[in-house]
Amino acid sequence: MSMSADSNRLIAVFGATGQQGGAIVRALQARGQFRARALSRNPDQHRDLADEVVEANLDQPDSLAAALRGVHGVFLVTNFWSEGTDERKQATAAIEAAKAAGVEHFIWSTLPNVEAITGGTISVPHFTGKAKVDPIVATAGFAHHTFVVAPFYYQNLLGTLAPQKKSNGSLGWTLPLDPDVRCLHMGDIRELGSVVAGAFAHPDQAGDGQYLPLVGDFLNFSDIVETLNRQGHTLTFDQVPADVFATFFPGAAEVADMFKYFQRHTYLGSDWSDRIALANSIAGGQPSMLSTWARENFPGRR
Repeated sequence: MSMSADSNRLIAVFGATGQQGGAIVRALQARGQFRARALSRNPDQHRDLADEVVEANLDQPDSLAAALRGVHGVFLVTNFWSEGTDERKQATAAIEAAKAAGVEHFIWSTLPNVEAITGGTISVPHFTGKAKVDPIVATAGFAHHTFVVAPFYYQNLLGTLAPQKKSNGSLGWTLPLDPDVRCLHMGDIRELGSVVAGAFAHPDQAGDGQYLPLVGDFLNFSDIVETLNRQGHTLTFDQVPADVFATFFPGAAEVADMFKYFQRHTYLGSDWSDRIALANSIAGGQPSMLSTWARENFPGRR
């Protein structure tokens, strides 16, 4: 198909105001091969987000038919952390609406099935809940479908996992994790856009149920601390037992379980090197390493 024909084809992007969806919209616009239709619950607040901005609410399936009319491809991500979210229900509504609208290529942002990987011994609902949507996508009957897997965001080091001030005055992390176990598949979430845009552009290589993980670096926590400290920081790390960590804040027990899973099985749960290589090839390059991201984004020397 010629570029001009392609450029009329629409990709609808759920979660377009979030980190993942926003990255997808920007990558599609940068490639210029498809037009991006950003889906938002409040389109009037985000008029400049994409070529088109259309109202859609995953909790109101009736809103989805119009939002997906005339669309070639769909990128779907759901937000586990949003109050009252039922990811399976939301995803199923989007999948059914996409199928009814004649969508050809459906891309779902998933995560590893921790329940399956650990034989049910560790519970990480925000991973497993996404994984359980995979078979629904796979059996829906789209001409093409792809799974992309977001890493442990570098951006977490500025957000949910930003260094905290400790009682001894130092700044750093206190986590239920052995800092010398290499287990964190990490990446700059903005670069997920290149993986997704590449998958839409190459359905022959990525559209038959392939898993495409974004991985810029594979590190232990000591590596993270050393990388940042080489750039002029003075961050520290303390390991604490999971049961102590569980008392630190509401929901800390679940976070402790997540770190236990990482330490035993890694973030991705097994050796995904072939899938990582395919994702990089589809994206058209190596994603950024932590040191590169941190130099530009991790706030100045303390």
